[in-house]
Amino acid sequence: MSIIERAAGKLGNPEPAASVIYSAPRPPERPDEGRLIEAAIEKAEASFIRPEKPAASTSTNLNSRPDFSDDDGPATIVGSQRGMVNMARLKQSGALTPDAGRSRIAEEYRLIKRPLLINAFGHGGNPPVPNGNLIMVTSSVPGEGKSFTAINLAISMATELESTVLLVDADVTKSSVVRYLGLEGDRGLVDVLRDPNVELADVLIKTDIAKLTVLPSGKGFAHATELLASSAMKDFVEDISNRYQDRIIIFDCPPLLATSEASVLASYMGQIVFVVEADRTPQEAVKDALTHLADCPHVGVVLNKAPPRAVGGDYYGYGYGYGYGGYGEYGKQ
Repeated sequence: MSIIERAAGKLGNPEPAASVIYSAPRPPERPDEGRLIEAAIEKAEASFIRPEKPAASTSTNLNSRPDFSDDDGPATIVGSQRGMVNMARLKQSGALTPDAGRSRIAEEYRLIKRPLLINAFGHGGNPPVPNGNLIMVTSSVPGEGKSFTAINLAISMATELESTVLLVDADVTKSSVVRYLGLEGDRGLVDVLRDPNVELADVLIKTDIAKLTVLPSGKGFAHATELLASSAMKDFVEDISNRYQDRIIIFDCPPLLATSEASVLASYMGQIVFVVEADRTPQEAVKDALTHLADCPHVGVVLNKAPPRAVGGDYYGYGYGYGYGGYGEYGKQ
């Protein structure tokens, strides 16, 4: 059975099969209370240092590389801006927060992130996959919850003791990451790609969530979407991949069927998280979208807004397919 037939077939099956489907629950009306995750309460860095400019700039506008400070444990990406995440808004919307403890959504994203981290950094003697730290979150069509998934995944990974996360809003026509988090950032990815005088360090936002930094989409531009398929974007992705091999970089990208540039961007990534809205996304749309990912070796599916089902008791009400170690299995068929 082909990759497309397998993926599409899962959508009509109320009981997810093993190792290929990750299912996030519907956002709860009242977020669960949980104990504070120790890894997420590391103190925020007292100062933010703007790196010095080298003599010459590069074509990818990374002439000022953000520094990392290892004085207080795991390294943290440092930019010249900082912002406070609106935790109340995240909780109200049912999103993950660092103090979620062992709530249902926190456990769900722990299961989703684990195979991604294994692929990114290797495990048990197995080497990491090429560019495994570059993770693209996308969907077939708008409105399936890809930005919600990207944000939750970034926050969950930032609570890891050894993971520093950069969340890139690459949905340049319908950006929502900064607004969702309650941050302020007028400049971002588009400005870095267009203007060699804009330095990456100047547009990054270091949040008050330990080890989470955000790169906004940037100012509006008539041909912003085309930038994703440009040589400047390719150079940008290659540069940050080479510089930050021990950091997780999550790209919230446009839906695959909304723009052809999204599939070009997918070719730069080491892993793809493909979000499907349960009981809404047509199977034909999933089939069409997956054809754009045929050359990507590590593709996993998150079935979003799926009704929870009892697994090992009411507390563990995940709609999760067992055997998450098989993440990326689609692309190997």
